[in-house]
Amino acid sequence: MAALMKRRHFSFWGLVTCGVSRRLAGARVRVEAAGMAKAKIPAVIALDVTDGKQLAKAVRALAKECAIIKAAHEFVGVPEWRTRQGDYAGLARIIAYQQLSTKAAGTIWGRVEVLLGKVTPKAVLAADIDALRACGLSRPKIAHIRSIAEAVESGALNLKRVAKASDAEAQAELVAVKGIGPWTADVYLMFCLGRWDVFPHADIGLSEAYRMITGERKRHPPKKFLRTGERWRPYRGVAAHMLWSYINAARDAQRGGA
Repeated sequence: MAALMKRRHFSFWGLVTCGVSRRLAGARVRVEAAGMAKAKIPAVIALDVTDGKQLAKAVRALAKECAIIKAAHEFVGVPEWRTRQGDYAGLARIIAYQQLSTKAAGTIWGRVEVLLGKVTPKAVLAADIDALRACGLSRPKIAHIRSIAEAVESGALNLKRVAKASDAEAQAELVAVKGIGPWTADVYLMFCLGRWDVFPHADIGLSEAYRMITGERKRHPPKKFLRTGERWRPYRGVAAHMLWSYINAARDAQRGGA
């Protein structure tokens, strides 16, 4: 396996993504940008991303029209869509996992669950801050999950209403709460509510996966990557799922070749 670059980035759910050579599993993966015209993906009324057959159909529709997703599909197949609780605990977990390795974040979150019993707004607000710190949560993260807990308790954030709202309406309600940024909102919609056309365009792991597949020298900045993602409507979330899966497979290949 070709020499591996040593850069490390922190991304989705705390997964560590590594910049690696484009020579993966013995095959050079490169897609020319000239072939990346906006895909013409069939319209969709509804998609249950937890249904493997429906997800596979959406991936095939993307791969048929887009060489980038086709390359990811050929490398990773159709990985299962991971789901989390569509409630306060799901949001708090996303906050806890940010910018940490999966292993470290899992250890911290496990301690939080032991401390609280059940992660609810009331439990978080009643918990001693030093006890939360002892679990491994940073002070900013504690402030964020407490802010979200206060919003839920006061009714300023209604997660049942968010679950029924359109993507844009749900994003707006979420980011109005201190502690919830656009990335957190997008990840919550994707993996706690199963939204298939949400695109976390500022995620480094996604833009790095795109760079690796296309062979481009630099990652797209967030605003440009948001425009790039337009070609994958109405399955932008599915495309993001495939890119995350691709870069995690690249990470595994790096470990295997170390």
